[in-house]
Amino acid sequence: MLRIDEVTNSEGFSERCDVAVIGGGIVGVATAYELARRGVSVVLLEKGVIGGEQSGRNWGWVRQQNRDLHELPLAMQSLGRWRELSEELGEDIGFRRAGILYGTEHQSDVAQWEAWLARAREVGFSSEILSARELASRIPSGRAKWAGGVWSVTDGRAEPSKAAPAIARGAQRLGAKVYQNCAVRGLDTSAGRVGGIWTERGRLAADTVVLAGGAWSALFCQRHGIDLPAINVMGTALRTAEAPGVIEGCFAGPNFALRRRLDGGYTIAVPGYGRVELAPQNLRHSVRFRTMFRSKLQKKLKIRIGSSFFHGPEANAAWREGDISPFEKTRVLDPRPDKEWLQCALQNVARVFPELSGLRIAHAWAGAIDTTPDLVPVISKVDATPGLVIASGFSGHGFGLGPGVGMLVSRLVMDDAPQFNIAPFRLARFSDGTTLSRPQMM
Repeated sequence: MLRIDEVTNSEGFSERCDVAVIGGGIVGVATAYELARRGVSVVLLEKGVIGGEQSGRNWGWVRQQNRDLHELPLAMQSLGRWRELSEELGEDIGFRRAGILYGTEHQSDVAQWEAWLARAREVGFSSEILSARELASRIPSGRAKWAGGVWSVTDGRAEPSKAAPAIARGAQRLGAKVYQNCAVRGLDTSAGRVGGIWTERGRLAADTVVLAGGAWSALFCQRHGIDLPAINVMGTALRTAEAPGVIEGCFAGPNFALRRRLDGGYTIAVPGYGRVELAPQNLRHSVRFRTMFRSKLQKKLKIRIGSSFFHGPEANAAWREGDISPFEKTRVLDPRPDKEWLQCALQNVARVFPELSGLRIAHAWAGAIDTTPDLVPVISKVDATPGLVIASGFSGHGFGLGPGVGMLVSRLVMDDAPQFNIAPFRLARFSDGTTLSRPQMM
C-alpha cells in the first residue's frame, strides 16, 4: 500500500448537514474545504482513507499546458488556487511552481503544440515553444534526437501523499466533519429529490449531495438509474530511491514522464499506457468509447479479463441501503502494477538520461483512472435528481484540477454563476445528441 498522510476522523456522527460530499479524493476534499470556507455545514465521507486511491497514486503534476481546451480555464484557476492553498493551510503540500517541460523527437508533436498554443492564447494562457537547441540547453545531460519542446514556467508539481490529507484537515479546522471508513450505500430521495444519504453508520440528512467517488462513481450512479459513462483504466507508476538531479520540475520525454520528488527521487510513468479489464460496466459503455479506442490510445491499452468482472467498481452489483455495499467490501482499491510498463519506463528514461541508468525502484503501484469517452470530466447537476451534483470522470487530470474543481462545485451548490463556460462538463452531453469531441491534448 502507498504511504499517505493520516487524517483523524471527526468525533461522533452527524445526523444532518447542508451538503454531504461522497469521496475523499482531491476533488472531494477540495469541495468540502471551499464549502466550509463559505460557512456551509458540510460532511465529507470516505469509504476508506483520505487520498487512498487515485488522488494518492497519480504523478503529482499540476499543469495547464497541453490540456483539453475545454479544461484550460479550469486548469488556470486551479493552479492559482494551489498557490493560495499552500499559504492558507499552513502545511507543506509539496506544491512547487517549478515549471513543466515537454520534449519530443518528432516534428509532428511540435506542430501539434504550436497549433494548441495558438488557441490557448485566446483563453489567456501562454507557454514557450522551444527549438531543439533551446530544449537541449535546458536538459544538457539529455541524449535524444530532439525536434523541439514546449515549456510552461507557471506550471508546477505537488505531493499526492500530502495534498488531499492536508486539505481535508484544513476543512476540519473550518468546521467540516470528516468520516473515513464510512461508506455511503445510496441516496435517500423523496419525490425524486435528494434528502440525504444512507451510510453504513445510518442516515445523514442533507439538502445537497456531491458525488466525487472517482472510480466508484459510475457504479453508485447505476444503482440509482443515472447513466454516467465511464470506464476505469489501470495506470502504473513508480517512485525511485534518491537519484541524480536532471530536472527540478516535471519532464515528459519520449515515452516517459518524470517528476522530481521532495525526497530526492523521481515519480516515473509511461504516459497513456494502461490496462482495461473486461467487466460488466466496461462492456455496457463500450460503444461510447469506440472513438477513444480507435484513436492513438488503442495501442497503449491492454484489454484483459480480470477480477473486476466479479467485484470492484466495474462489476454488476445490486444492493439495498441495509446491505453491505461493494464500497465496504473494497475499502481501498489497490490494483496490481504492470511489470512490463515499469521496465519500459525505466528503459525509456535511461535512454535519454544515462546517469539515471540502474535506478532502484523504491515502490511501484497502480491506480484506477475514471475515464470518460471524450476524456473531459463531468462536473454537473443531475436534472433528473435535484439535489445531486456529480464531479467525476477526470480521466487522469483530477489531481491538478482538484482545487479549481472544488471552487467550481461550491459555486454550483450555492447556485452562483460559474466564472467560465461549463457546458462541456455537463452530464447531459452523453444523452442529448451532442457530438462528442475526439480526445485532444491530454
